[in-house]
Amino acid sequence: MKKLKFLVAVLLMAGSSLTGFDSVAQTLKKKDIGLQLYSVRSLIKNDADYFPVLKKLSAMGYTAVEAAGFSDGKFYNNSPQDFKSKVEKAGMKVVSSHATRNLSNEELASGDFSKALEWWSKAIEAHKAAGMQYIVTPWMEVPKTIKDLDTQCKYLNEVGKLCRQNGLKYGYHNHAHEFQKVEDKVIMLDYMIEHTNPQDVFFEMDVYWTVIGRSSPVDYFNKYPGRFTALHIKDRREIGQSGMVGFDAIFKNAKTAGVKHIFVELEEVSVDLEKGLKESIDYLLAAPYVQASYAK
Repeated sequence: MKKLKFLVAVLLMAGSSLTGFDSVAQTLKKKDIGLQLYSVRSLIKNDADYFPVLKKLSAMGYTAVEAAGFSDGKFYNNSPQDFKSKVEKAGMKVVSSHATRNLSNEELASGDFSKALEWWSKAIEAHKAAGMQYIVTPWMEVPKTIKDLDTQCKYLNEVGKLCRQNGLKYGYHNHAHEFQKVEDKVIMLDYMIEHTNPQDVFFEMDVYWTVIGRSSPVDYFNKYPGRFTALHIKDRREIGQSGMVGFDAIFKNAKTAGVKHIFVELEEVSVDLEKGLKESIDYLLAAPYVQASYAK
């Protein structure tokens, strides 16, 4: 409190604006805000520039990461242990990872997931070694039939069950196409939520893609309470840049959704990526409706 009063006094004596005071006051606050590392794919090119990027993200205020570079048992060509060590050395936590093993046409037709689950067993082992809490499947094509969609849901349940048995949680991340109808009868995402076991499968809502899919994140929170353990906080460019996404309503209804973690993801920026990353987290740090943590 004394430190805050001192800063106020300094700013007033310097004739600083209220906006200037707000920016300084925000530096005293900390919120649990992760970053989906797909956002910095252009910066993470090899091990030489890997750690400095993580340090910059931590200095901006990001507190956790969600990986998007898992392949052949490694994360960004690093062993799970090295990946974990670098993230933690940078001052952040390893929380989640996007990874998947899509079913072949033959597996989809037969409903035999045995080979796929062998892949998942190895992937789970690597994710545990990296300190992950969550694994998220980031994409699924729109199935041609409801029967295929049902098979995919059974597959998600089996993967989720295997993750749960090994101490991890498993989820699915949406884009816009999941709001299309399959056979012009059922909305893909609704069917997925209704035909997966809440004990084994959660959903990571990408709020921007939900809006692009002509749907309301808050409506889905109310329709399926408790199913959205994580959110991708995204906008057309920097967070809050477009005015398209009602972030205030989204965050005010986060408890209903079941949110435990939030991850910023930038797919485009106006000019400079590092500036966009900083502007995005500053927006969330300054927003009074964004809680310090949702993990409780």
